[in-house]
Amino acid sequence: MQSELFQIENETSWEDLGNGIKRKIYGYDDVIMLVKAKFEAEAVGTLHEHHHSQVTYVESGVFEMTIGDQVKIIRKGDGYYVPPHSIHGCRCVEPGTLIDVFSPHREDFL
Repeated sequence: MQSELFQIENETSWEDLGNGIKRKIYGYDDVIMLVKAKFEAEAVGTLHEHHHSQVTYVESGVFEMTIGDQVKIIRKGDGYYVPPHSIHGCRCVEPGTLIDVFSPHREDFL
């Protein structure tokens, strides 16, 4: 399983997840996936966990990010790592976009 070789911004549709959050799925195969998530102010990425490793880059905005028992304010240019099965979630303080990488791919997103 794999995505198309190229994902063009203007040709890739946003998926509306509701509650002020949208996402676009970019390149993936069985072992990796890139996802862009756009948040409106006060949108909440509910606390959750999954078996995937996750690394995220803050493309824009300000977020209150929780990983386990740690809470930090993160901004454009910051990033974070979520180990498998770690409880995590965020609240968007100022509208912004997160770039997520998952390994393996998020089968529940396809």
